[in-house]
Amino acid sequence: MVAQDGDTVEVEEPEEILARVAAIDVAKASGMVCTRVPHPAKPGRRATKVWQVPATTNAIIELAEQLARQGIQRVVVESTSDYWRAWLYLLQARGLVVWLVNARDVKHLPGRPKTDKLDAVWLARLNERGMLRPSFVPPAEIRQLRDYTRLRVDLTQERSRVVQRLEKLLEDALIKLSTVATDIMGVSGRAMLEALVAGQRDPKALAELARGRMRGKRGALVQALTGRFDDHHAELARMLLDHYDALTAQIDRLTARIQQLIAAIPAAQVPTDGAGPTGTGDDGTTGSDTNQQPAQPPLGVLDRLDEVPGIGSKAAQVVIAELGLDMGQFPTPGQLVSWARLSPRTIQSGTKHRAGATGKGNPYLKGVLGEVAAAAAKTDTFLGERYRRLVRRIGKLKALVAIARSILVIIWHLLADPTARFHDLGAGYYTSRIDTDRKTRNHVRQLQALGYTVTLTPAA
Repeated sequence: MVAQDGDTVEVEEPEEILARVAAIDVAKASGMVCTRVPHPAKPGRRATKVWQVPATTNAIIELAEQLARQGIQRVVVESTSDYWRAWLYLLQARGLVVWLVNARDVKHLPGRPKTDKLDAVWLARLNERGMLRPSFVPPAEIRQLRDYTRLRVDLTQERSRVVQRLEKLLEDALIKLSTVATDIMGVSGRAMLEALVAGQRDPKALAELARGRMRGKRGALVQALTGRFDDHHAELARMLLDHYDALTAQIDRLTARIQQLIAAIPAAQVPTDGAGPTGTGDDGTTGSDTNQQPAQPPLGVLDRLDEVPGIGSKAAQVVIAELGLDMGQFPTPGQLVSWARLSPRTIQSGTKHRAGATGKGNPYLKGVLGEVAAAAAKTDTFLGERYRRLVRRIGKLKALVAIARSILVIIWHLLADPTARFHDLGAGYYTSRIDTDRKTRNHVRQLQALGYTVTLTPAA
């Protein structure tokens, strides 16, 4: 306990000092290893040993055996790029307790020399005093799923860049197709591009290839398709279209593989045992309280996530890959929100308080949550109405972050309880909770303050 501003608050006490610890400052080709154990000849003193180990499989396996023989209680590995993976996987396979720690949490004190050896010693000192927090590392099946979903995101972004290159090429050919067609790679736009590559240059003939609602824009298409598309434009456009098709085929292949991987995870399937713990989501938007909501048939995790406004099948797959299915890593929704960097930091200095930036967080998770929040903001649901109420007060960007946070809290409850189902409170939730008498009194006071005499007459 510690007193602050006259109030008694709880503070987190440091853990007991570990007797035998190790730390590894990793690099691409090697790692600097530091062990700290009780000194064999001097009671109460520590023996520190630092040496370099190559980042090869055999060398790391030999190191794991050495650490196990010394009775090392915990090994800390700094998360530098992707170089930590070999150390973490091989040391854990030997049965050692390994923590992966964020490099920003283990920065050396300023004013000290900066070397790999000193960094390893500092990391070991922090480890033995319990002053570090382990990073979230999902199990192997989720890590494998994450590799597929992240590659799909990267290929989707690359496909978008191909479309941008194609649009730039059309601008060079004086073709303004993107000013008329929202998606130049849609059915109509793709047919016109293929005809241009095949040698068709007549704008009227190209405009006749329009389908659906685009046929009503044939006049504008004739003007937009009038340009100077020559043979070199056709050759480059063919390459870009083939690249686009190849990326699309790879993305579809990844999607099919992702569906197979999720189907092979038992925790992602329809629960067959009894009901799990219940809970209510952010502002009561989700839960499985059987006293208030009628019983619903159980669903798999993908179908339950798909019920949340804005979340589609691909977004649900990314959420599972980035968070996993075991919410034991995040005991409360607030801890998950903090880990995802969706809660603003509070910065206090003296009597001044201000909100700090949320931070970077997981780029893949924050990216998909941003897309989901933008989609949910357009719906006639509780989340959509919440966004419209917030945007008037704090602006679009902050309102979207707030909606993303609410959605992440809902996701936590759905993943923490395999039987939980999403329940939308509806767009009229806020209106139904308005205290009409209090609102009437506020309006009357405002009018009286302006010098009016107010007489209320109930409407017929």
